[in-house]
Amino acid sequence: MIHFMLLFSRQGKLRLQKWYISQTDKAKKKITRDLVTLILARKPKMCSFLEWKELKIVYKRYASLYFCCAIEQQDNELLCLEVIHRYVELLDKYFGSVCELDIIFNFEKAYFMLDEFILGGEVQETSKKNVLKAIAAQDLLQEDNNEPKSVLEDLGLANIASALSS
Repeated sequence: MIHFMLLFSRQGKLRLQKWYISQTDKAKKKITRDLVTLILARKPKMCSFLEWKELKIVYKRYASLYFCCAIEQQDNELLCLEVIHRYVELLDKYFGSVCELDIIFNFEKAYFMLDEFILGGEVQETSKKNVLKAIAAQDLLQEDNNEPKSVLEDLGLANIASALSS
């Protein structure tokens, strides 16, 4: 089970965080600060797995972003690396070569994609096609809601609006 996932930049700026276990805000900040410091201090050729407290930390750097997951001791690190890679593939497919700015300016899409892929710390959908289909449906729904409407239509009085315009 994944306990949490963090995305942060090479400068240590947190870009995305998803917690699947209950933690206080103070504990989340301390964990985040400790892990970001620990991972950024490691050399590029070092292993991407750490034992930290009672968890295993699995991380991978893609361009200027680090993707970091905390898993339980008995979980498979290589499978976690695959989960991270699949998430990066989903982001790449959606944004077309994802970069840090895509995450910053479209964080709600990144969170939605993560929620479609992982739920409650467990992988829910392994098919990139199905996840991207859900994202496309969400985008379509969002576009429909953003179309301008008259005040009467917003109030559910569309019949009166059409009668007045005739």
